[in-house]
Amino acid sequence: MNSVTAHDYAWIRTSPLFRHMMESGYTLTLIRGRTPLEVLHAMEAEPRGTGEGTAGLIEADDAHRAELGHDYWDQSYVAGAFGTPGENGDWTLVLGFDGGLGFAAPSVETLSKSGRIVAHSTNGGKPIHLFHWFEDGELRTTFEGPSSRDGSTPDELVPLLREVGFPLTPEGEQDESAPDVDMKAAAFALTERLTGVRVTESLLQEATYELGLVPDQPAEEWTGLVIDITDAHGKRLYKEWTYEEIAAASDRARAEANAPIVITYDKPPATDGSHHETGE
Repeated sequence: MNSVTAHDYAWIRTSPLFRHMMESGYTLTLIRGRTPLEVLHAMEAEPRGTGEGTAGLIEADDAHRAELGHDYWDQSYVAGAFGTPGENGDWTLVLGFDGGLGFAAPSVETLSKSGRIVAHSTNGGKPIHLFHWFEDGELRTTFEGPSSRDGSTPDELVPLLREVGFPLTPEGEQDESAPDVDMKAAAFALTERLTGVRVTESLLQEATYELGLVPDQPAEEWTGLVIDITDAHGKRLYKEWTYEEIAAASDRARAEANAPIVITYDKPPATDGSHHETGE
């Protein structure tokens, strides 16, 4: 039985590689029963050869960003994938310094059919730490904080969450009396419990990665905006705007901003230029 806990991943806090992952934002994903090339194909990644270790992956990703002129609006990135043995077969580990974007939904649905995907990520900067477990195309459990879980079976992992060190009660609530734990180390440990893959610094640094350029994902279309706020006194503010209303208002504001500026002023009244002297 795998008894790994957060303590087994204490190495991450002294690792230059992990520091780079946290600063850049990353997604680490494990997929069962798929080869690295199958995974990159499902991600619609353009093949970019191979890279030796994380040094080769980082070099390829840095070169791509330099080609873009470090355009921060473009969210394409170079992902690296390699095969590794784990529980119930072979797994593919995918690492991307993607700002924590993770896989697009269609890729996850395709790759987890009749299989399993486990992923965790950090967005860098002001970190948002996410964890996802997919089984047979279904999101079973996902969370940012372990006491606020979502998915089709949000409570199924509670016993494992507690075993690896997350501070939860048996009911899955926050346990204020539990000892402090490194949440990111606990996420690594939970991933190992679900995959059987022990992620070490040497595993990541010494692997030969299949590289692929993951394209920028188009923004989702939206049809409107809703503001729904209730204050502490129970007073509710609810307002809806359609896309057309917002677009029209934006066009009006743009037209007003681009309109020529006309300065008007009131002309002072004419005065008689003659002077009247007074005297005796």
